[in-house]
Amino acid sequence: MFLSVFDMFKVGVGPSSSHTMGPMVAAGRFLDQLRASAFRPRGVRARLHGSLAHTGVGHATDRATILGLAGFLPDTFDAAKADVELDRIKAEGTVRPDGLGELVLDPKTDIAFDFGPALPGHANGLILMATDAQGDVILQETYYSVGGGFVLTADEMAQGGAVDDGAPVPHPFATATQMLEFCQSTGKSIAQMKRDNELSRMPGLDLDTGLARIWDVMNDCINRGLDSDGTLPGGLNVKRRAKGIYDALQAERGMNLTAPHTINDYMSVYAMAVNEENAAGGQVVTAPTNGAAGVVPATIRYWLDHVPGATQAKVPDFLLTAAAIGGLIKYNASISGAECGCQAEVGSAAAMAAAGLCAVMGGTPEQVENAAEIALEHHLGMTCDPVKGLVQVPCIERNGLGCIKAVSAASLALRGDGTHLVPLDACIETMRQTGSDMDERYKETSLGGLAVNVPNC
Repeated sequence: MFLSVFDMFKVGVGPSSSHTMGPMVAAGRFLDQLRASAFRPRGVRARLHGSLAHTGVGHATDRATILGLAGFLPDTFDAAKADVELDRIKAEGTVRPDGLGELVLDPKTDIAFDFGPALPGHANGLILMATDAQGDVILQETYYSVGGGFVLTADEMAQGGAVDDGAPVPHPFATATQMLEFCQSTGKSIAQMKRDNELSRMPGLDLDTGLARIWDVMNDCINRGLDSDGTLPGGLNVKRRAKGIYDALQAERGMNLTAPHTINDYMSVYAMAVNEENAAGGQVVTAPTNGAAGVVPATIRYWLDHVPGATQAKVPDFLLTAAAIGGLIKYNASISGAECGCQAEVGSAAAMAAAGLCAVMGGTPEQVENAAEIALEHHLGMTCDPVKGLVQVPCIERNGLGCIKAVSAASLALRGDGTHLVPLDACIETMRQTGSDMDERYKETSLGGLAVNVPNC
């Protein structure tokens, strides 16, 4: 099993990796399929199912699908250009993807929300269609957005997921137990093993450049969030809070009037800054998802700004360690809120962040595994119930608390010797079982929990 660090950490666009990035990626794949086919389509359509239908408007799924069919991709997304093009598409009813000419797409009629039963493969399903001059479908494909911006076709889903056809990696661990066994036999850290695996697939310069970009985008996102105020879009009238809190914290520095627990406010505000940017449709990094994008960068920023001895030179080790843990969770359970609730999103993010922090603070592989387990264990059962389907309430604050839990988990693990009762593998399996048993109302459909007990407007 191999999932690259750049699979777990993808540069993309808010507000949701499952509901925004995934459909945009699916549309890009569909355009590639059309370019490679013998068909000469005259139009394109989309039908959104399951959670993509129930919370699609709040997550801008329709917008992302339209822009994806126009040729936009998350990694290179330009918000200003997208706004201009979307206005043109709405006015003219056509998209113009490279290599396919002008295709009919009327957003009012060609993007359909199907509120019936979800498609069989996953809660987040969509069907993309190409039509001829008469409007008849000449090619269609079913896609599933399975969390974190990962997209599978129906055939790939039926085969158990996308097949990794790359070169064998030197340390092929699929469980935390195997990971620790490799650490023991090689004498290497988790980050070193993860680096070796990455280098079997790409040049070292590409790896280092890519990791530097990931942190730059994360940190820039924090800074934008700390510098922006106003009201978030979507109709809930949620005001941005990160800037006001951060400005107050900065004003209090050096006054010797603040309580020790004020450090928690810094952790929270870094995470909230990211998730306010995400909610506004800004550029973020999946970590491992958009809804949980604030936990990992906030933990890194906390470490760099507040922990003596922290150095940016170790950020790649943080990211590599976190990605190793995230890969285990995705492979053996899920990182999708629509599949397993928020335990799979913020819970996974907290486990990744705890592991990364423990590693860069000198933790052994056993302590790192313990840190990840502690963080994930105390998110078990957490539901995904965003009010009005927006990645705002409770998501923004929840990332702040996820960061605090991650730091606490790493600290507890570093106080021990790595031995503990519940293995990370058992915790991951428990999360999978809990998600399987969880009522669909509490898995990103916004049909239960806070979503129905809080006024929506």
